[in-house]
Amino acid sequence: MIPLRDFSEQIAAVVDRVAPAVLHVKALMEKRPGVASGSSVIVAPDGYALTNSHVVHGATAVEATLADGRTILADIVGDDPATDLAVLRLASSGLPHVALGDSNALRVGHLVLALGSPLGLDRTVTCGIVSALGRTLPGGRTGRVIEGVVQTDAPINPGNSGGPLVDAEGRVVGINSAAVFPAQGLGFAVPSNTATFVLSEILAHGRVRRAWLGVSAQEILVPARLARAAGVAATRGVAIREVAPGSPAAAAGIRPGDILVGAGGKPVQSILDLHRFLGHDAIGTETTVELLRAERRMTVAVRPKEMGSAA
Repeated sequence: MIPLRDFSEQIAAVVDRVAPAVLHVKALMEKRPGVASGSSVIVAPDGYALTNSHVVHGATAVEATLADGRTILADIVGDDPATDLAVLRLASSGLPHVALGDSNALRVGHLVLALGSPLGLDRTVTCGIVSALGRTLPGGRTGRVIEGVVQTDAPINPGNSGGPLVDAEGRVVGINSAAVFPAQGLGFAVPSNTATFVLSEILAHGRVRRAWLGVSAQEILVPARLARAAGVAATRGVAIREVAPGSPAAAAGIRPGDILVGAGGKPVQSILDLHRFLGHDAIGTETTVELLRAERRMTVAVRPKEMGSAA
């Protein structure tokens, strides 16, 4: 019994450290009636906090309730639907906060705690393990997917969204984002390393920068005859349906009907592969893409632009 009591005290100590930094968030929405409710976690002493984009996107006002009962207005510093993350700034300083940990250090079976306000029940704590790593989730309205998602059996319910998933040391290893209903024990959190990247991008640029190629595309199976004629082993690729005038793709000579099978020296077999290629590192960087066109294999140079400044 003593080891079990010690374990219980250790869990309680982690909660004592983390809970003061967890917020109950209410967002007044512009285009839909009512108030959206969720959670958030303060990650810096000057009042910066992380939550989910789907909690605050489109809000005209955001109110955060601290663990001590105080209510503080919060500004939306930046919102990234592609990762379902948003950064808030509370109008106060010297607030309790917790550190973002390294989600790459997680292992399946590690103990984790989920904190938040499920169904409006403030300061609720649930416990579970890391059930799986490297999951993907749809990234909202963007068509991208969120990669590296942490799956947990720690109960997550509506209202937990935006709250922290913490490890046994009290470090934030994920931002709770979704649960699958009516299934039980299927919760998902955006990994903390993604949150660290999004936070740094938003604080530096006000947004998360991504590259833009200027195509609409569709995943296809590459016909065996075409693959043999072009001398490639690819069985899947991304077919180009449209090319935007004046886009990087147009400047590179990419045409509708081309099949993209490689980019930046890596194979492209899916839209996900294409999105991975179009990260912030690709902005303004000349690289090559491999195409199949009329039974020929081609390599063309392309220089993606930053999304949003690409017109």
